[in-house]
Amino acid sequence: MSKQDFYETLEVSKGATVEEIKKSYRRLAMKYHPDHNQGNAEAEAKFKAINEAYEVLKDEQKRAAYDRYGHAAFEQGAGGGNPFDFGFGGGFGDIFSEVFSDIMGGGRRSSAASAGRHGEDLRYDLSVSLEEAYHGLEKEISFPTEKVCDKCNGFGTKDGKEPPVCPTCRGSGRVHRQHGFMIMETVCPDCGGRGRKVKDACPECGGKGTVPFTKELKIKIPAGIEDGTRIRLAGEGMPGVGGGANGDLYIFVNVGEHKLYSREGADLFVQIPVSMACAALGGKVEIPAIDGHKIEVKVAAGTQSGARLKIKGEGMPKIRSVDKGDLWIEFKVETPVNLNARQKELLEEFRALSGDDSCQPAEKSFFEKIKDLFAA
Repeated sequence: MSKQDFYETLEVSKGATVEEIKKSYRRLAMKYHPDHNQGNAEAEAKFKAINEAYEVLKDEQKRAAYDRYGHAAFEQGAGGGNPFDFGFGGGFGDIFSEVFSDIMGGGRRSSAASAGRHGEDLRYDLSVSLEEAYHGLEKEISFPTEKVCDKCNGFGTKDGKEPPVCPTCRGSGRVHRQHGFMIMETVCPDCGGRGRKVKDACPECGGKGTVPFTKELKIKIPAGIEDGTRIRLAGEGMPGVGGGANGDLYIFVNVGEHKLYSREGADLFVQIPVSMACAALGGKVEIPAIDGHKIEVKVAAGTQSGARLKIKGEGMPKIRSVDKGDLWIEFKVETPVNLNARQKELLEEFRALSGDDSCQPAEKSFFEKIKDLFAA
């Protein structure tokens, strides 16, 4: 009986890409695997057929030979015998190993050199005042980390030489374990993922290759930095293992609250209390700017509580810009309390003189609106 065409077996066209072939193979292999079809001879035969087809079509040279000569390219006498093993350890295992390796971060590992582990990232929380955030600053910080052990040169060995390749993972730092029809990739339990196994450990670091260390750095905080900003310092984290790159240091900036100003982006906000007389007659109020100079604020006659005034360019610096935000002033008109007899007398006189409410238009408008409600 003639064999089915390999492309038909994998349910792909003759011009299919390698990725399309792999995707179709994965789907069919899962569907017809013996673990899912116990006692089903037809499924078992189908599983072997798709493995055979995949072994040929995934390889460019074998696929080219098949496209030219068909099945004859791999029959006895034409190619020196059937070179394939169609058990579980063939293409099916390889493809799941590849898929899992891709998920875990960056392709398959095939040598001890690729088993180096990236150092861990570190976090440092830095608190600054709003004034410091306005001006920007340089600050020296220190934090606990680790450094490469000088005694063993980071190899973790007693003699300071590179340890031999781990026999369990053969230097890859990963091992594959079969669970039913799935193959899972995990860190090698014998070398901890380093790809090399230390026999006689360095007495200084205990075979780890690194020792505790307090690191000091001078960091620069730009003017205008905002609360919650994260600054990344590449390579200033924990050292890598087995030739891996160092981790990074992340500075998380916390800008403290100010006793006078609040902030939204590059704009600053301040609430200024003014007396009833100042609000009515007009006047001036002097406040300190965030950088220390004095700002004279003009209070217009008839200013109402809640009125706002913008002073352009008196806010926070904008990062990567020469511009600054604005300062927003909100006036809060205070009602006088604890009046003495003379003050009360003057206010009573003022009330009597304001009988027509012409100097209090908002109050007059309000009572005009509710007049009909009382009438109803």
